[in-house]
Amino acid sequence: MKILMISDVYFPRVNGVSTSIESFRRALTRLGHSVTLICPAYPVGHEDDPGIRRIHSRGVLTDPEDRMMHYRRILALAPELAAQGFDLIHVHTPFVAHYAGRALGARLGLPVFETCHTLFEEYLHHYLTWLPASLLRFAARRVAVRQCQTVAALISPSTPMREALVRYGVSRPISVVATGLPVEAFAAGGEGQVSAADTRRGFDIDAEAPLLLFVGRAAHEKNIAFLIEMLPRVLACHPHATLVVAGEGPARQALARQARAAGVEASVRFVGYLARDGELQALYRAADVFVFASRTETQGLVLLEAMALATPVVSTAVMGTRDVLCDGEGCLVAEDDESAFAATVNRLLEDPALSSELAQRAVVYAGRWHEVAQATALLECYQSQLAPKEEVALPSIGSP
Repeated sequence: MKILMISDVYFPRVNGVSTSIESFRRALTRLGHSVTLICPAYPVGHEDDPGIRRIHSRGVLTDPEDRMMHYRRILALAPELAAQGFDLIHVHTPFVAHYAGRALGARLGLPVFETCHTLFEEYLHHYLTWLPASLLRFAARRVAVRQCQTVAALISPSTPMREALVRYGVSRPISVVATGLPVEAFAAGGEGQVSAADTRRGFDIDAEAPLLLFVGRAAHEKNIAFLIEMLPRVLACHPHATLVVAGEGPARQALARQARAAGVEASVRFVGYLARDGELQALYRAADVFVFASRTETQGLVLLEAMALATPVVSTAVMGTRDVLCDGEGCLVAEDDESAFAATVNRLLEDPALSSELAQRAVVYAGRWHEVAQATALLECYQSQLAPKEEVALPSIGSP
């Protein structure tokens, strides 16, 4: 099968959509399929394989991390793309990529699939603060319905996200296909290179200090503010505990100010984005507990990354994280309350036997989310919507 993917974001822009696309590209290729990705060119350097087509883009006023592709430059590729004989188009973002994907679908006579990665009704009010949140939620829902109704089928990364789309009034077929994890490769990254003690030393963290870790975009919708607010309750029991935030984003300065105001500035480290080929894995391994409290996540792949590296998780189970988390299977599900969350973290830090048991279960549990299994599920979604003459035999997970 030949698949044309289109997205408004991709590496070097680090976020969940970029990670999801890369996971499916890698796994689909491993299963013997061809994937071409159309995505923005960024002002910083990036190395690409031949399957990536970068489109000239310009900056986005409200978010300096993102880029906007030139619509007409994408459509100009139509003759070249037609000659390559694609079977379908898979859109990953609802901006220029959505409209260009639909236009290419019409020109090339191809079905268009779209993944709804983001719950925008809980996102926009953090960035368009001068508009009423209720108005933004209404607008986000209406735009989502209009866009979703124009494609052949939809992919949702979690059951709660599918439920939200149905609640909006979307009637197109929706398949739940979560992003998978390259379990072996991710767990192997950096193995044997950097010890936990060396990793901690690199971030000026005492070898014996309880280390709480958050990995993700430093954005308001990630609810990192909740973690900072609950931290004093952890420090009351574990005075040397440190919260490390690994990621960049528009909320970083506000979060730093919040930490100062809460009197926990010395116990919070903002370390920015870390390389995923060893540096990030080393930090996961060095942590005592991975903490997460996002209320808008449509999946939460970082939870599985932590568990794959035997780091116990304490997290709320809201939206997409409900699908990922199973209490006791590598994690403790905490209430969406600062006091209760901190009490759960303290319980884990004070019970080495529980921590060890969760660490062992975490590795096994993460293995169930292998990216090849998820790519196989995606192929089944494609096949269910393609004409019978285009059906393809689905390979087994163990296929090269």
